[in-house]
Amino acid sequence: MEKCKQVLEQELPLRGLELSEEEEKLLRTYDFFTKKPLIAVVNLDEDQMRSGSYPQLAQLEEELTRIDVPLIRVSAQIEAEINELDPEDAAIFMEELGLTDSGIARIARTVYSHLGLISFFTAGEKEVHSWTIRRNETAVRAAGKIHSDLERGFIRAEVVSYEDLVKCGNIQKVKEQGLFRLEGKEYIVQDGDVITFRFNV
Repeated sequence: MEKCKQVLEQELPLRGLELSEEEEKLLRTYDFFTKKPLIAVVNLDEDQMRSGSYPQLAQLEEELTRIDVPLIRVSAQIEAEINELDPEDAAIFMEELGLTDSGIARIARTVYSHLGLISFFTAGEKEVHSWTIRRNETAVRAAGKIHSDLERGFIRAEVVSYEDLVKCGNIQKVKEQGLFRLEGKEYIVQDGDVITFRFNV
């Protein structure tokens, strides 16, 4: 509590407080608001998006930097217009505005990064599924995210990166290029890995 008090007296959020694992467990029993992750999103009009300028920009950026909160600029008006266009026209419109992706994609990416999350994929003949796990999670723990039997009977993970799979077109070509990997329990899953888990229970 003394550590928390010192941080709060400096008008800083508790989310930036470095704690041991034991202290972190103790603090979870309290529901401190400033311990929760936070991002800021500003909704701008088209002119503000083009210019990158809006009222109180400097003050907002200064305060968010002080409390270590990421800032995302979006325009609900532009997002609505993009959603009404076909993909080719939407890409041209976004390029004219200097945008590489949609506001919702930028928000999702920032939230994932800020929360320390990544995604990996599993793929079968009928479906592809995306799974969310914490960054630096091992293959065996990722398998447990799908089902406890996979974690308990884990043998190995057959891994290919999403980029390599898209580049090659299919798993057979991935294997021919030597980009297919067999990984054990301690393998740290990377964002975008496509994994087949082998297990026996």
